[in-house]
Amino acid sequence: MNSMPSPLALRPFRPEADAPALRRWITTRAELVTWAGPAFTWPLDDAQLTTYAAEPDRHTWTAASPDGTPLGHVSVRGTRLGRVLIAPEARGRGLGESLLTLAVARAFGELGLSALDLGVYTHNTAAVRLYEKLGFRAGRILEDVEEVDGVRWSALQMQLTAPDR
Repeated sequence: MNSMPSPLALRPFRPEADAPALRRWITTRAELVTWAGPAFTWPLDDAQLTTYAAEPDRHTWTAASPDGTPLGHVSVRGTRLGRVLIAPEARGRGLGESLLTLAVARAFGELGLSALDLGVYTHNTAAVRLYEKLGFRAGRILEDVEEVDGVRWSALQMQLTAPDR
């Protein structure tokens, strides 16, 4: 790990303040499914995000720039990492790696988890490469788990084990 300070900080997701950014970043049903699987219905709205943020055992965070601008989102429920998203205007700057590094540190640190798992659609190759870079290992592929705009999507299951303490 480098010693540069992170360009992002995680703060609790607050639907009343942060839902507008998420709705602005997710502009199609395909983007919604890519972000959250079948958990939400299109169009995404504040009521769904409020319910999501209140789910038992779910930790939701907004990734903000030093000036407080929301630039990303991530959550952990149980041992499942998910709902990873970087604002479209902020992509391509390494912020996904920063966001995930912070979330993994929280999961293994304050949440005390011994492993994290996630699902990522196989066609989302940039995300798969990033998870692999961070040490997640591919497991099984769930074939044709979702259909979006007439196309069947498969999901890769991945896992990361906490470093020895």
